[in-house]
This record gives sequence, structure tokens and C-alpha cells, in this order.
Amino acid sequence: QVQLVESGGGLVQAGASLRLSCAASGRTFNRNAVGWFRQAPGKEREFVAAIMWSDTAYYADSMKGRFTISRDDAQNTVYLQMNSLKPEDTAVYYCAAGGTRMVVPRVPRTYDYWGQGTQVTVSS
Repeated sequence: QVQLVESGGGLVQAGASLRLSCAASGRTFNRNAVGWFRQAPGKEREFVAAIMWSDTAYYADSMKGRFTISRDDAQNTVYLQMNSLKPEDTAVYYCAAGGTRMVVPRVPRTYDYWGQGTQVTVSS
């Protein structure tokens, strides 16, 4: 099975940037859909962004224009570039990859593999 590891989170001030990485073991993302979700304390898991095997990208409205998802097939890694960070972006960020099922970008249950999450904290 696919193992996913997120990295790149940290503590930053509002307006700063971070780049999150999601690395897959044993395979590439060349033909996989990969999504980013986040969960803040006391809130439901929220869709952030996704990239399909065709490179079509999807974003939540609140992230559009600030966040960019990309893929490096040679390194088996998907990135989430986050700019102009706001305190409300504070959350644990998870990456997820599709498996045998068709992925609907914004629907968590359509992804088969999940990482452990990386904490992003944005101070005002």
C-alpha cells in the first residue's frame, strides 16, 4: 500500500509563506489524484486543494489565489505552496491519495491513503 508523509509545517506570522510536501513511498504520483485537507481544533476536516493525474487543479474558494498545488513525479512528491497566510489557516494539514476508486476532489472518502498530518500555525 501507499505510505504518505507530510512535512514543511511550522509556526509563522501572518503574511508569511510555507511550502508543504507530501512524499509517497514505493510509487509515484504520476497517475494518482492527490488532495490536501486541513482540520482546525473543533472544526470539521476541510478541503484545501487537489491535483488530478491530468494536472487539473482544484481549490477551495478561500484558498484560491493564495495556495498552489503542484506535483513532481520524478520525486514522488506533491507540494502545497501557501502564501499570504492568515491566522485562520492554522490547522493540521493532511495529504491524501486516490487508490482504486475514482476521486472526487472535494470528497475525503474518495481518497484511499492518508498521511499523518503536519501542523501549520499562523500568528497575528
